[in-house]
Amino acid sequence: MTQITNNITDVLVIGSGIAGLQSALDIGDSGYNVTIIEKSPSTGGKMISLSKVFPTLDCASCITTPKMAAVLHHPKVKTMTYTEVKAIRKISDGFEVDVEKKPRYVIEEECISCKKCEEACPVYLDDEFEYGLGVKKAISIPFTNAIPQLPVLTESKCIRCGACAKACPKDCIDFLQEPVSMTIKAKAIIAATGYEIVPMGTKKEYSGDTLLNVISSLQSERLLAPHGPYGKVLRPSDGKIPDNIAYVQCASSRDKSIDVPYCSRVCCMYAIKQAMLLAGALPLAEITIYYMDIRAFGKGYEQFYAQARAMGICFVKAKVAKISEDTEHNPILRIDRQEDGSKPQDQTHDLVILSQGILPTRKDFFGLDVALNEYGFIQSAAPTLSPALTNIDGFFVCGVARGPKDIPDTIMEAGSAAMEAVNYIKGKM
Repeated sequence: MTQITNNITDVLVIGSGIAGLQSALDIGDSGYNVTIIEKSPSTGGKMISLSKVFPTLDCASCITTPKMAAVLHHPKVKTMTYTEVKAIRKISDGFEVDVEKKPRYVIEEECISCKKCEEACPVYLDDEFEYGLGVKKAISIPFTNAIPQLPVLTESKCIRCGACAKACPKDCIDFLQEPVSMTIKAKAIIAATGYEIVPMGTKKEYSGDTLLNVISSLQSERLLAPHGPYGKVLRPSDGKIPDNIAYVQCASSRDKSIDVPYCSRVCCMYAIKQAMLLAGALPLAEITIYYMDIRAFGKGYEQFYAQARAMGICFVKAKVAKISEDTEHNPILRIDRQEDGSKPQDQTHDLVILSQGILPTRKDFFGLDVALNEYGFIQSAAPTLSPALTNIDGFFVCGVARGPKDIPDTIMEAGSAAMEAVNYIKGKM
């Protein structure tokens, strides 16, 4: 493993979702040097995989991609993708951060993003960007509008046939690449580490990890995206266009039995957004949302909910006790209606989407003694003064790393974190 030291920056931003991108751009525009550390091969975070945003139904990619490009070309911003933070140490004049850049098995400086290696590769794998709904080659660019446009070789699945190396016109395939570790010294750090969704198999009664036509909210986003895996909305088991679709709200939120007792805030609204998009894509489909409460908390959200009802989307106040399937893999929901007092009944649908809750990306922070709240999100030291402040001087937080929130609030907090970091550095000068 190669070791590199003496990397110095003003601010280190961990994560390149919409929060990390916005905070880095704000700091760079203020004249300070920024280094972004992103563990994935491309910037963009979760937002780049979404179809549209609520309640405006603007294209998510159209918002995120320009910021990804702006970060790439900003003279004050350095982006390190496919790189993981290993440890953070507080020192007298800032922080020391140990990171490891994983090998792409491609010489980045030589690659011209021609995709000939990808075309030549004979090995197909499940595509994590499509959340398992599509396939990719063992060497491929992560997705169409990835930044940087550099392929990654999945070394563990490579059959060493050499087809990619033979096809490469720049001779930049390097099967002997190794991880590169380095230490970065930063005056301040912004944690924009985002979130994960609760795994599909967490709620055992829903069998989300075994039933073929019970999918996650992020899989549903990819089905609805114009550059999605199928080019249209099809159910995974047989490619059938679904006629009867259901959403199960609070599928892994507000549930003490799976240790996620809090509301994840965005699940109601993203389900309504997806249901409206499905109604547009499949005008004849019946769409039902099973819910306990609809929490339309933001500007224009109540009107968005009313619009969905007016479009004919059916809202049923009911708890879903169990999901099973019939012989044709049609999901069967055992529901308990909350308003009419009727007995539990079974409802069959073609496709079911679980509205999963939000989890913190990690419940430790690379050895740094940063305060977390009872659910594992980074705790703000002074939420009424500035949400970006933490218990560690010079360490700031923004976005969902601090707790569940929507995109507008995330962008607002990113700006707050950038301002706090700049003011902190100025105060040390």
